[in-house]
Amino acid sequence: MAEAFLIGAAASAMLLVGGLVALITKPNARTKAIVMALGAGVLIGSVSYDLVEEALGPLSVWAVGLWLFVGSATFLAGARWIEYSGGGRRKHPEGHDEDTQGQAIVLGSILDGIPESVVLGLSILQGKVSIPLLVGIALSNLPEGMASTSGLRTSGWSVRRIVGMWSAVIVASAVACAAGYALLETNGGAVAQAFAAGALLTMVTDTMLPDSYAVERTWTGGFVVAGFALAVALGAL
Repeated sequence: MAEAFLIGAAASAMLLVGGLVALITKPNARTKAIVMALGAGVLIGSVSYDLVEEALGPLSVWAVGLWLFVGSATFLAGARWIEYSGGGRRKHPEGHDEDTQGQAIVLGSILDGIPESVVLGLSILQGKVSIPLLVGIALSNLPEGMASTSGLRTSGWSVRRIVGMWSAVIVASAVACAAGYALLETNGGAVAQAFAAGALLTMVTDTMLPDSYAVERTWTGGFVVAGFALAVALGAL
């Protein structure tokens, strides 16, 4: 369980790294959009080959489809609530409006990280960490950290407060990863894989792809395919 906690913390630490990058270098919106498109492609590959494919062993096609929809519906419900609370633009490469609530950013980042953390815990339970999933999480968290931090600074947040916020999100994600490991250790993982796959696919299509396309546009599809190809290559290692 300690290993799961550390892996979960390491994966979500890219939020803080992205925040520090934004504070130091102020990267442009297009750079963040490209990184997000690559991350979306990697996560789609991870869902396809690491989650759905493995869940189809113990579960029937119909059962996998059902749990995909359950995971998707659960994420959508949380995402809509967070959007109404002011955290809908937490991943947008251009940042967010000044009236965005910092608490909504925190909750949104935790919501994004829960399915990722559960799957990481499951992969540790199965004997190895999924490299494509780790890369995908890193590439999705990095621009989120940059975009959210830029917006929070514009809203008047201090550097200390921003670092504290991301640190809290990292701890929450690490706890979720450890909890996922403990839960799946006794109850098996096929249902959790299908559920998390639905949640991750919904996150990619609901936030990452629209936000990336809003800035990059022309080459978004190409970067997504490049990310997918990277996931396939990493999965073959």
